[in-house]
Amino acid sequence: MKRWYGKDWELSARMFFVMFLLAALYLLFLAFLWKAGVGFVTMAFIAGVLLVVQFFFSDKIVLWSMGAREVERDEAPELHAMIERLAQLADLPKPKVAIAESAVPNAFATGRGPKNSVVAVTTSLMQRLNSQELEAVLGHELTHVRNRDVMVITVAGFFAAVASFLVHNLLFSFGFGYDNDREGEGGMGILAVWIVSLAVWVISFFLIRALSRYREFAADRGSAILTGSPSHLSSALVKISGVMDRIPDRDLRKVEGMNAFFIIPAHRRASLVELLSTHPSLERRLEQLRKMEQEIERAK
Repeated sequence: MKRWYGKDWELSARMFFVMFLLAALYLLFLAFLWKAGVGFVTMAFIAGVLLVVQFFFSDKIVLWSMGAREVERDEAPELHAMIERLAQLADLPKPKVAIAESAVPNAFATGRGPKNSVVAVTTSLMQRLNSQELEAVLGHELTHVRNRDVMVITVAGFFAAVASFLVHNLLFSFGFGYDNDREGEGGMGILAVWIVSLAVWVISFFLIRALSRYREFAADRGSAILTGSPSHLSSALVKISGVMDRIPDRDLRKVEGMNAFFIIPAHRRASLVELLSTHPSLERRLEQLRKMEQEIERAK
């Protein structure tokens, strides 16, 4: 049995740093809203309830958004067998298995921890990849589970979504606890909250994407270690990325909200700007895998 090469301390440090900065950022944000006149107790209660729902039901929310359903062993025996074997190699409990009917070839993992995780693939992915490539993709997703980065991205994304909601809706609402009889001061207060919300959302946007790009590198490394063949993951990434350019825009738009969870983002390569993307460029990922393949060859 292959030995799991231990915890990715650099990823853990990045996750801690990003969550610390986001926590500090949102505490300041809440303090500003309270000072600006927003009902702090009500706001904190609603945010807390939503966060608990997001944390404990994130896997079901993600599966529902993709139209994915859990499948038993008799429905997808080969898929279950692959995931079970890789989970043993990674020293993980076997996650639940789900399949999504989608024309977009992709895979994702969700859940708040290894004991309640779900690994899902689309029907298009299973049709387009051979067994070795599919196994490499599943190794990538199981590494996400092993590193617990799915939970961090889920929680961080929730806070960013709150700020984004305020940015898009605050200018059109006047029911946030301001004295509406004092239109001048109320209008300026709403504008100030909107500006702060925009700043919080922009900072969150870049922090989350910086972490998301690194976690993809870490998951690629984990897959290469588990399968012992980085070239199979390289081949899978090239196939998936190449297909994206031929998928109709309407199909891509249906799943683009899941890009942070996917192994390859569901949009065309020509539209990507890496600084704004949830994933590193395909070229950088392939280069890392090539180096790992060379290291494995030298070690033989």
